[in-house]
Amino acid sequence: MADANAHLNDAPERELTEKEKEELLKKYDKESNTRTDLGKWIWIAFIIGISLTSFHLYTGLRGGYGSLMQGAIHVGSGLALIYILYPISKKADKKVGVPFYDAILALLSLYCCFYIVWNYDYLTSAVIFGFSLHDQLVALGAIALLLEATRRAVGMPIVVIAILALLYGVYGSWSWLGTFAHPGFTWTGMATQLFFTTEAIFGTPIQVSSTFIYLFLFFGVILVRTNIGQFFNDIAFRLTGRYTGGTAKAAVAASGLQGMVTGSSVANTVGSGSFTIPMMKRSGFKPEFAGAAEASASTGGQIMPPIMGAAAFIMAGYVGIPYSELIIYAIIPALLYFMGVFFGIHFEAKRQGIVGVPVSELPKIRSFITRIDMILPLVTIIGLMLIGFTPTFAALWGILAAFVISLFRKDTRPTLLGVLDMMEKGARTAVPVIAACASAGIIVGIVVFTGLGGVLARGIIVLADGQFFLVLFFTMIACIILGMGLPTTANYVVTATVAAPAILMFDVPPIAAHMFVFYFGLAADITPPVCLAAYAGAGIARANPMKTGIIAFKLAIAAFIIPYVFVANPVLLLQDATFMTLMPPLITAIIGMIAISAAIMNYFVAKPKIYERLGLIVGGIMAVYPNSIPISLAGIGILTLIALVQHIRNKRNQTPRTPERTVEA
Repeated sequence: MADANAHLNDAPERELTEKEKEELLKKYDKESNTRTDLGKWIWIAFIIGISLTSFHLYTGLRGGYGSLMQGAIHVGSGLALIYILYPISKKADKKVGVPFYDAILALLSLYCCFYIVWNYDYLTSAVIFGFSLHDQLVALGAIALLLEATRRAVGMPIVVIAILALLYGVYGSWSWLGTFAHPGFTWTGMATQLFFTTEAIFGTPIQVSSTFIYLFLFFGVILVRTNIGQFFNDIAFRLTGRYTGGTAKAAVAASGLQGMVTGSSVANTVGSGSFTIPMMKRSGFKPEFAGAAEASASTGGQIMPPIMGAAAFIMAGYVGIPYSELIIYAIIPALLYFMGVFFGIHFEAKRQGIVGVPVSELPKIRSFITRIDMILPLVTIIGLMLIGFTPTFAALWGILAAFVISLFRKDTRPTLLGVLDMMEKGARTAVPVIAACASAGIIVGIVVFTGLGGVLARGIIVLADGQFFLVLFFTMIACIILGMGLPTTANYVVTATVAAPAILMFDVPPIAAHMFVFYFGLAADITPPVCLAAYAGAGIARANPMKTGIIAFKLAIAAFIIPYVFVANPVLLLQDATFMTLMPPLITAIIGMIAISAAIMNYFVAKPKIYERLGLIVGGIMAVYPNSIPISLAGIGILTLIALVQHIRNKRNQTPRTPERTVEA
């Protein structure tokens, strides 16, 4: 494929067209790489998509079926839609329509999954009395179809991990595996256990996906219809645009708000970055920095309550807490993340002398008043969840509120065809998540059935020699490496099953352990060498991708500090927190982040000397050191001394102004 960015060079500071956005998404986001021209098959995709959304709206209103039956309809329809929408290869995408073999695969996907629906009573009893040869063939075929659909819609890495898990399940009795050996399964025995129970493919991830994740994704589709993205942009620019580096700070705020709706780092980078990145460049930021700032903020959108990424819904199920509690626990870490990005932008802007936008050029307050109704859907969802209603109930009312809001304005008011199009688009948005959750379920199932989770957890502890910090470090590395190949949802499911148990062995609150792996799975999107969100930002900015990734990593350094802090001091996750126990670690965490960000961006009160940068890093680490007020105060003392020295140096370097003399003509 030709360089998707080459054609942008003729218009350096303009926003991207819809076609250019689509090309960038296809280049960097596997989930967006759908067929270009479906031909007459567009109507089949339309019918399946509308049916799938209608099913979830119906079960959301009346209540779902049993977990196995609900999941089978959810997965079967999703796989069929994947085979229609996603080509077998990029070369095959050049053909119009859907090849006959993909039509057959779509029908087989429906048959295998709906086989559970048609034979539900028999299959639930067959778990005890044994499965027939036909049952076994259906299960094996379903797994093969799932893995191929996942390869197309999500990518190869998760498929490779799932295949390795399957091989381990069958051949785990080999003696050379040592402590990792287990009795082993037959292919048919493993397939039926994975496909006809609620412990693997139709386990917690798909159960959550088939109930309220789908509804929240559909809510996001309708919310975008209300043009809430522009509303978020305007709010962000009004609040931050006039300050130092205001355009970049506004971009961070806007992307954080939009990211919680889109739920995808790459999609949000392309969507909001097409507007914010050219604006940052016009204000004086270098292309690499503009792309990095957008990528860092867009990645953080998935940890921003109240609507975090799809993985957060699964986390609530794993931890065993209501989602309404989870979003409260996540508030402080999310704010710390965005504060860290803000500090990085501020220091870079000070170093380059980039000022804010004049107040006269910012959006007027009057314009917000006329659009205040746009936040009603978000207020509805937050309010209903906080007063105790289920996420499904809150999502349904949020969908209704967003739809009603879209009717208020002529440019957002949908026709009947427009409503159906939104329903189909909701299904398109959901199918990669369906495939990722189902394939991750295979991995989870093998880990549980073979006891691999406990073995790996003990292995990590042995490797770390029982040192808690090293256990966290090795877990972080595992999450980042997995995150470079897996989408966020699948990454979280796998690491929560494999890595989180090692942390939990140290008597860490479950919410802290799961948030730790969740954060570092997200960090992979901005961690070189595979940092897809940064690459997408570089594509818009026409910047060097690797340099953009390195800068994004620097800006988001808070993401690599905060998880260690809240695991060591869970009060930042509001665990047994009071005002007096929360404020000291919160204040020291902010101070430490400021210092470390200043050292990395090479500016504090002034441009630091080498020894001052080292002092900022040491002082910052001491400030965030958990549960030791003397060490934190010593670190703050070092930072205060550096700030004072730089302030005095600034005073000395200032040249006193001499009064100007008027020269008369």
